[in-house]
Amino acid sequence: MAADASAGPGAPPPEVAAFLHHLQVEKRASAHTLDAYRRDLAALAEWAAAQPDAPAPATLATAQLRAFVAAEHRRGLSPKSLQRRLSACRSFYRWLLRHGRIVADPTLGIRAPKAARKLPQVLDPDEAKALVEVDTAAPLGLRDRAMLELLYSSGLRVSELCGLRWRDLDLAEGLVNVLGKGARQRVVPVGSHACRALAEWAAEAGAAPDAPVFPGRGGRPIGPRAVQLRLRGLAQRQGLFKRVHPHLLRHSFASHVLESSGDLRGVQELLGHADIATTQIYTHLDYQHLARVYDDAHPRAKRRKP
Repeated sequence: MAADASAGPGAPPPEVAAFLHHLQVEKRASAHTLDAYRRDLAALAEWAAAQPDAPAPATLATAQLRAFVAAEHRRGLSPKSLQRRLSACRSFYRWLLRHGRIVADPTLGIRAPKAARKLPQVLDPDEAKALVEVDTAAPLGLRDRAMLELLYSSGLRVSELCGLRWRDLDLAEGLVNVLGKGARQRVVPVGSHACRALAEWAAEAGAAPDAPVFPGRGGRPIGPRAVQLRLRGLAQRQGLFKRVHPHLLRHSFASHVLESSGDLRGVQELLGHADIATTQIYTHLDYQHLARVYDDAHPRAKRRKP
């Protein structure tokens, strides 16, 4: 049941609270996604409350939403932030329209300023190799090696890595079953180096099927923040002074496989893109083709010939 939106100062308007409840319960949005929507719609509600007659966000017209975007732009928001804010508004008003709470979508025709496309930073293959080959004799060395190899081997999001249980891994076949954004599952290949590192870590950790692959305090799954901090320290220890974070390894995975294969669709399928249109394009891709793309292209997937 949705929380009472009027239950105190700072609470969202009723329609916004109901929409956030829909995202959390029906769409199973991540905490990060919910926080982003909450912030963006709180900015909309705050702007509306400061207007003459303080209209509710659900009653705003197209001209008022244009004024909101312009006000945020004057306030110094970057084009990328404005695009995200407008995207949250679009999702909110489309939900209102589907449920018969408004008769037209006021966001139609509204465009945010174009943001300059920023290419993600990546590690080159030598840097990636230097990063993942940490000293396994160091404290938590086997865990760190397995964690880094898997991130780079399979291009996982940090949330996907943290949520893994041993039952999700099939090291004999070199596969991992991943629960991605929107509770969508995908199967991703795991390279031979990562399989060996995970097998060594499993022998030390015990590897009970329901246990987290990478436990934190109290045996609970390690948190994304802990992984970020660990990677930063490991990168410095390995002599890399770039800003190393889990998503950098995901970018590097994608860049290196795409660079070698030229197969954009295969790479996007391996990454588990959240965009519905993109996902639909790759629905009929044959999984064996994806595995061949991966084995032929990823620097640490190739099996050594006897």
